[in-house]
Amino acid sequence: MSAEDLEKYETEMELSLYKEYRDIVGQFAYVVETERRFYLANAVDVQARNAEGEVYFEVRMSDAWVWDMYRPARFVRSVRVITFKDVNVEELDKPELSLPESGPFGG
Repeated sequence: MSAEDLEKYETEMELSLYKEYRDIVGQFAYVVETERRFYLANAVDVQARNAEGEVYFEVRMSDAWVWDMYRPARFVRSVRVITFKDVNVEELDKPELSLPESGPFGG
């Protein structure tokens, strides 16, 4: 496999992963970003820990999706991450239920 073929494959995988993310993001309550990964989750617990003067973070998530194009299964029941960098957790807005504009209920 040439370098060009590998780059094309990785670009296609990244686009596929983005489309999957776009389709499922509404099913989750939180976006979690660590130094190595990006997650969607419905429950998140972040605890700062101190071991011998070193501060690290323990992040526990449940009902999660992992942004990783090399994982065969991105949906996981629970995740535990240890990181020495900051953790960013954002709560996602839940849009109000909307009906399609066309069809039996639409205008």
